[in-house]
Amino acid sequence: MTPMITSPTWIFLVMLFVLLLAPIVFRRLHVPHLIGLILAGVLLGEHGMNILARDASFVLFGQVGIYYIMFLAGLEMDMGSFRRHGWNGTWFGVLTFAVPFVLGYAVARWWLEQGPQTALLLSCILASHTLVTFPIVGRYGLGKHPSVAYAIMGTAIASFAALLVLAVVVQNERGGGDVFYWCRFVCGISLYIAAVAYAFPKIGRWFLRRNEDAVTQYIFVLLMLFISACLAVIVGLEGLLGAFLAGLVLNRIIPRGGPLMSRVEFVGNALFVPWFLVGVGMLIDVTILVRDSSMIAFCTVFIGIATLGKWLAALLMQRLKGLPRVDRLMMFGLTNSHAAGALAIVMIGTQPGVALMDEKVLNATVLLILFSCIISSLATGRAARALALRTTELERNRGSYHGKCLTAYSHPKSVDVLTQLSMMIRNPLIADSFMGLSVSMDDDPDDLLRVQGQQNLEKAKEIAAAANVRMSTMSRISSNVSSAITHAMKEVDAGEVIMGYHETDDGLPANKLGFVTQSVLSTTHREVLLVRLLMPPGTVRRIVVAVPPMAEYEVGFYKWLEHLCRIGEQTGQPMRFHTCGDTGHYIQEYLRQQHPSVIVEMRVESGFGACLNRLPVEINPDHLLVIVTSRSGFISHTPALNTVPAYIARHYAKTNVILLYPDQYGDPQESLSVFAPNGQSVTQHKMLLEKWLGKLK
Repeated sequence: MTPMITSPTWIFLVMLFVLLLAPIVFRRLHVPHLIGLILAGVLLGEHGMNILARDASFVLFGQVGIYYIMFLAGLEMDMGSFRRHGWNGTWFGVLTFAVPFVLGYAVARWWLEQGPQTALLLSCILASHTLVTFPIVGRYGLGKHPSVAYAIMGTAIASFAALLVLAVVVQNERGGGDVFYWCRFVCGISLYIAAVAYAFPKIGRWFLRRNEDAVTQYIFVLLMLFISACLAVIVGLEGLLGAFLAGLVLNRIIPRGGPLMSRVEFVGNALFVPWFLVGVGMLIDVTILVRDSSMIAFCTVFIGIATLGKWLAALLMQRLKGLPRVDRLMMFGLTNSHAAGALAIVMIGTQPGVALMDEKVLNATVLLILFSCIISSLATGRAARALALRTTELERNRGSYHGKCLTAYSHPKSVDVLTQLSMMIRNPLIADSFMGLSVSMDDDPDDLLRVQGQQNLEKAKEIAAAANVRMSTMSRISSNVSSAITHAMKEVDAGEVIMGYHETDDGLPANKLGFVTQSVLSTTHREVLLVRLLMPPGTVRRIVVAVPPMAEYEVGFYKWLEHLCRIGEQTGQPMRFHTCGDTGHYIQEYLRQQHPSVIVEMRVESGFGACLNRLPVEINPDHLLVIVTSRSGFISHTPALNTVPAYIARHYAKTNVILLYPDQYGDPQESLSVFAPNGQSVTQHKMLLEKWLGKLK
């Protein structure tokens, strides 16, 4: 049956809509977007509404997508973890292959009544897995965690073993290979691994040192990825193992958080990986469960044994090594998803020259991919959140103190208050820590906005000079204001950015964040302060801070707390914190050791929503309300935070408000600067910083 859309232009347009809307919709439903993309493929494919056909474009992009997943897993792997956890990772690799393989063979042979060769291939499908849910781990910054390292190493071992068994079975079915063939096979694999491990890093360093163009560097990395994949195919392995090996050997020359790594991740996560997931969904025919009643029992047994085998492997690893339960859940979540390896095995098994599998096994395998990805997404997401809470070191959550304070000016009326607030927040121990930015649109015919921006910067410099504070300024002309701001942050290494709060034409706070603000929040993980001050900050009478639950687990916790303490010390006004759970304990301990002069009052609320409902009756026009929020998807984010802009517009039209988004995991949180101002030695400056920051006990 011909699909509804066959034009390449319309196919690409529909796919862009899917890639855009599916993550947004399913994220609001609190369902991992990976599941949404697979279900979108089910709906669009020939077994659904038959809108799109799984043509060569889906095969091509899908192949690149699965290579990308394996390549990124290798790039994200901490090589120190390989050395520290190599033996344990090997043990888990053996378990996560052997347990489902033996269990699957027994069930296929004596319950499903399959032949020996077919049973071996079914066992290989159940024993192999793909790191489909690894992007969830990356978002929580857990790539170095031991259980994640075990899962990655287990993936390499299990996939290699499964594909090796596949090669043996296929060769035997086709007439078998002699001793010379197998010797050549082993030698080819050994030479391939040695060549890639030795040559790729040397070639990579040589090329990247001599070519600084961003596009050229990215194409080079992609070329190395596919050279490794093609060489793997030549020696008899699957390309996905070659992609994983390429990621491992290029790990040291592509630094995490660097621009090249960002480009590699961006292109893969924006296009290739989602395209692969939609293509997987197109293979799924859910109607077969209705047409063939025996398929329900077959698929149930097949999926159940696959899930049970991976769960038992994670359970055995946890018990043998004495790991916490959450580590077991993480290992299970990462190793339960079946995708590329399972597809490769079943496609080879159904080839005319082999014909060890029928359509029933093909459909069962595709349904296994769907359900295993759903289970893995839920398990990995739950485990990642729990591990992030358990392993976060509060001491290192000071964030980035060394970055400059960047203030973006847009309206003349806010220049005075923003400049005064910035001078309070900036790090006084760092020279040139105060930067002003003005952005004008490139379609301004009379340069009115550019002239106004220059006037704003000049006014801000005069205010700073009056306080004996040195201020640097930047003026940008761009077609996109948010991009200009984020690029300026990276250029000057800004640790935080201060912006005016989005207002309506009447000068009142808007009930939602503006487009520029949302874009800045989505493109940087640094601290962002959205400020609406109706009076100079030095004249406020009280500072009231609303803090969400588990805010202490965000990477920028002590950084924003330090900023607020600077305001409290310089204004001399009392601070009242409304907190939930144990957050108040960490705030009190920090204030006691670092800022004992700050007058502070702590109130513990039953929940953040209850806190917001209580505040309007306690806030006066001469108070400064600071609402600490969080970007969606991070540890301290709660549904109540989504309503904060509308809440501010409804209750605080005549109140001083700061909406604060802390540093959160994403961009690298670098260590303290050792730049010594005023001619101090590095050692003296370190001592000064340690005296200023102190040590949390």
